[in-house]
Amino acid sequence: MEKPQVLLLTHGGWGMGLVESTKMIIGAVDFVHEIPLTPEVTFSEYYLEVKNYVEKVPSNSIILTDLFGGTTTNVGAKVGKEKNIKVISGLNAPLLIEACSQIKFTGEIDFNSVLEMGQQSVKDVVSEIMKSLEGKATNNG
Repeated sequence: MEKPQVLLLTHGGWGMGLVESTKMIIGAVDFVHEIPLTPEVTFSEYYLEVKNYVEKVPSNSIILTDLFGGTTTNVGAKVGKEKNIKVISGLNAPLLIEACSQIKFTGEIDFNSVLEMGQQSVKDVVSEIMKSLEGKATNNG
């Protein structure tokens, strides 16, 4: 089975910044590709570009989009349904790192664990720190 690919669909191309950060953490990720949505591109043009790209990737690949309800996600959903490729919206660094780590180190991707990582990565930082400090105080008291 071919190595899964990660396709990023983002407004303005900011996903490549996440790719550069991911490379700093886990090394080369040559299986990640981005198709940026720019203001001059119509929905139909974007859809065709994404569809044409997805036709060339293995079916065990994944599409990660930036904004639920936006054009990137709507196109991803349409292509994902047509090509039977999983799509996750809400792209963030931990989600991308998880997907890339799985592919890099196992050659496979577990959609549910990538989705879970993305969901768990959103935190109220001050609240989490306070809980941690309270736990330390209780354990030392």
